[in-house]
Amino acid sequence: MSSKNKPVVLVPACNRPIGEHAFHVAGKKYVDAVRLAGALPLIVPSATPEELDALLDLADGVLLTGSASNVHPSHFDEAVHDPSLPLDPTRDAWTLPLIPKVIARGMPLFAICRGTQETNVALGGSLHQAVQDVGPYADHRAPSGQPAAVQYGPAHEVEVLPGGVLAGLLGQTRFTVNSVHGQAVSRLAHGLRVEARAPDGLIEAFSVIDATGFNLCVQWHPEWQAADNPVSMQLLTAFGAACAAYHDQHRNPIP
Repeated sequence: MSSKNKPVVLVPACNRPIGEHAFHVAGKKYVDAVRLAGALPLIVPSATPEELDALLDLADGVLLTGSASNVHPSHFDEAVHDPSLPLDPTRDAWTLPLIPKVIARGMPLFAICRGTQETNVALGGSLHQAVQDVGPYADHRAPSGQPAAVQYGPAHEVEVLPGGVLAGLLGQTRFTVNSVHGQAVSRLAHGLRVEARAPDGLIEAFSVIDATGFNLCVQWHPEWQAADNPVSMQLLTAFGAACAAYHDQHRNPIP
């Protein structure tokens, strides 16, 4: 497929100060994952409410990335649990209203880590701000002070629930994932279906039940060394195929 005919996937940037200047940043591994899916990544720095529909008019899919920052707990009526952890209200301000629009359009959505938390909050759910402080859950954070290869290494299995998107894509009931998060789903938003759980019962994946387009939200990081991970490639291939189908339907309609 030529680049001209590839589907376009929006990738949100995060907001970080570098020195005294503000920067928009997006992790290369997420951009690489979009390309592995067979799509063209388009990094979006931020957006006003008036710009959201115009941006979606350009796109055939959305990949919501992970981030070091947390979703601000005011969006689910809680105070900040740990002020030392980074927040990104600029990203919250546009990704949270973007998500319902993506789903309403039937546009493919693939959410990873923070993106999964954003999706749950955007649709009315809440988060555990510190999973390790909530029984009976384990500590799902990466080991501190270790190289990325260790932090993103295999951490625990997930159990795939029958009848969902993951079960249909993978045809297996268990596989091993990495674990690099302190926050996670607490109250699952109405209309969402649990796709997988960790051994301690924590929700590791969910989907929107009545959405007309492909959607999958996962708490682990399938983008990490995705080309060498068969499960990651199955997920990215499915997302890319859905984006290509959306592109064909909306950019090249049959006369």
